[in-house]
Amino acid sequence: MAFLRSSLGLKIVMALTGVILFGFVIGHMLGNLQVYLGPEAFNAYAASLRALGHGTLLWVARGGLLIAALLHIWSAWRLTLINNAARPVGYREVERRESTYASRTMRWSGVIVLLFIVYHLMHFTFGVHAVHPYFVHGDAYHNFVTGFQSPLVSGFYVLAMLALGLHLYHGAWSFMQTLGLSHPRYNHLRYAFAGFITLLILAGNISFPVAVLTGLVREQGSADTRTAAHPGVGR
Repeated sequence: MAFLRSSLGLKIVMALTGVILFGFVIGHMLGNLQVYLGPEAFNAYAASLRALGHGTLLWVARGGLLIAALLHIWSAWRLTLINNAARPVGYREVERRESTYASRTMRWSGVIVLLFIVYHLMHFTFGVHAVHPYFVHGDAYHNFVTGFQSPLVSGFYVLAMLALGLHLYHGAWSFMQTLGLSHPRYNHLRYAFAGFITLLILAGNISFPVAVLTGLVREQGSADTRTAAHPGVGR
């Protein structure tokens, strides 16, 4: 416990939980790419997740992710307190040589991502009516399309993804450094990997609302049929 409360221990906790959450973000994006295969494929993918271990494994995975997220937030909070206590009075002048915009905005991007996750769960997972009035349990494709048909929702989603990108970029090379994957000779590769994987995730995630708004991904059947089945959709 003393080690976990130390600066080094907290950084290791943050790095390990960051790896878990980073892996989830990649897997989540790859899974959602199946929306481009059509409603049958996407709904089958969603159903297979719900059926894992007769539904048990999905909740185990959600519980594990929740624990990882809480530990990640806790370690970040504790490190912030330690850093503030070490220098209660700020510098008179600050000259930033090594820090990046992503590193300087980690706390803000983290808060934005946390708020987005809460909204995202209400929007696409639990289908809270006030957030997603056209949510249909068991029809992931329909929920996906109608959820992104609102330009306001899609715009918020894109902004949240940009904040996530900043967080992922700094987090990726930071956890590699904490876990010992750092050397002056190869640091440029670490930065390149962080940039590449972040751009890949951003491209995939931002493509979803764009695809719906442009009509590349849309509900099957005519517009009249969709409107009759779900009044207000597309208006």
